[in-house]
Amino acid sequence: MPDLAALKGATIAFDLDGTLVDSAPDLIAALNRLLAEHGHPALPLAEARPFIGRGAAWLIQRGFTAAGAPAPSDEAPMLTQRFIADYLTRIADETRPFPGVEAALLRLRAAGASLVVCTNKRTDLSVALLDALGMKGLFDAVVGADAAPAPKPDARHLIAAVEACGGDIARAVMVGDAAPDAGAARAAGTGLVLVSFGYTETPVAELGADVLIDHYDQLVEACVRLLDACEPAAQTL
Repeated sequence: MPDLAALKGATIAFDLDGTLVDSAPDLIAALNRLLAEHGHPALPLAEARPFIGRGAAWLIQRGFTAAGAPAPSDEAPMLTQRFIADYLTRIADETRPFPGVEAALLRLRAAGASLVVCTNKRTDLSVALLDALGMKGLFDAVVGADAAPAPKPDARHLIAAVEACGGDIARAVMVGDAAPDAGAARAAGTGLVLVSFGYTETPVAELGADVLIDHYDQLVEACVRLLDACEPAAQTL
């Protein structure tokens, strides 16, 4: 068992979709319903899964492009509103936490770490999803892109998330799955843990993680290691 003393007073920031929860089935289902309304074919889950992670507008833009009919820019606000209204009604039909998430979060909290969600998903949608899954109480704050000066990969999003729960960016670790998470961590100078099972258009091995994990039972040790030593070299546990 690692010595967990390094976690006391630290802040662990988490991406949401593709990192904490496997939300692709519900997100892509909502996207496909929107595509169907406009006469376009549904996208396979595996094809559309990597489009998640940069917010609803990006998912819709990439989805329409993949369906062969890029949406006109002047329709983007209306499409986003329709998507969100539909998604909210079925936000947790099939979405589930990844294996080991709750146990890892409880261990981090018990060791004195503050936990915050730092996501490009809108804050209200993030809170609604976490509440539906019974996970909201595990976090000290939830900071979506709308509640930050700029979305990930901008460092200010991660800094705002850490500060929202009274943390110090110098004693923080970012846990994510894709390029926006990696970019924010690098820009903010924090340790970076990436999961190998998330949503990313760039292969996760190319994103420069300090530690790459395959399961949440590896997370606590990874955070301790980074907070103790801030090792720059990527490792696979």
